[in-house]
Amino acid sequence: MLAFGGVLVLAVAAFLLFGRGGTPGDTSPEAGFARDMATHHAQAVDMSFKIRDKRPAPEIDNLAFDIINTQANQRGMFLGWLQQWELTQSTDQPTMTWMRGHAHGGAAPGATPGVMPGLASQDELTKLRQAQGKDAEVLFLQLMIRHHEGGVEMAEGLLKLSTRAEVVNMAQKIVSTQTGEIKLMTDLLEKRGARPYPSILTS
Repeated sequence: MLAFGGVLVLAVAAFLLFGRGGTPGDTSPEAGFARDMATHHAQAVDMSFKIRDKRPAPEIDNLAFDIINTQANQRGMFLGWLQQWELTQSTDQPTMTWMRGHAHGGAAPGATPGVMPGLASQDELTKLRQAQGKDAEVLFLQLMIRHHEGGVEMAEGLLKLSTRAEVVNMAQKIVSTQTGEIKLMTDLLEKRGARPYPSILTS
């Protein structure tokens, strides 16, 4: 009887983690990553629209355009995965629980449930909306570098927790693309006589 009870507990745990037919379950790293990254990307798109509305220098405008297109498309894929896996787009679990809760010695040590890395605060978003000219460009670049660092941290955390092909491929793409954009934005800041905020990355 005890053995049966143990098997039942394992079966329930496996269902929550992987769901039906091997698809990710509600508390899986894949589901948490999809939900949190969809939210994370939504803010990047919003900040990019804010700076484009100010008619910035062409290189800033082009960067913002690329971020809008790339991250809006990826966000659609995240939400599509959740629908395909028959999971809700939101959950009662705090954000980032998937990184801390499935650490296994590998997840980013800075992951804190309820705190999504790199997000701009409401006060910072207000300042971006109000800023003009070069000040707006500098603030956008500083906020977006930190935002990208948070995205890289989340994607690298997923790579330590998942072997699911489509999710791993997307996480690798995010790390590669956003790391390249961080370098580009740092160069754009230097041309404006400014520097990024202190890095939030742990390595």
